[in-house]
Amino acid sequence: MSEGTFYNWKAKFGGMTVSEAKRLKTLEDENAKLKKLLAEQMLDLAAMKDLVSKKW
Repeated sequence: MSEGTFYNWKAKFGGMTVSEAKRLKTLEDENAKLKKLLAEQMLDLAAMKDLVSKKW
């Protein structure tokens, strides 16, 4: 592990307990999952709007 990595880690997790760090990791994972779901829904909505707006 490089010195830079250590200091980045220390800046992020410095004052946390192990349980708080685990909780943070869980929340970050959940947030990433929700962002992905939102992006997929927005893409589906844009495709539906495009389909509806076309003249038949």
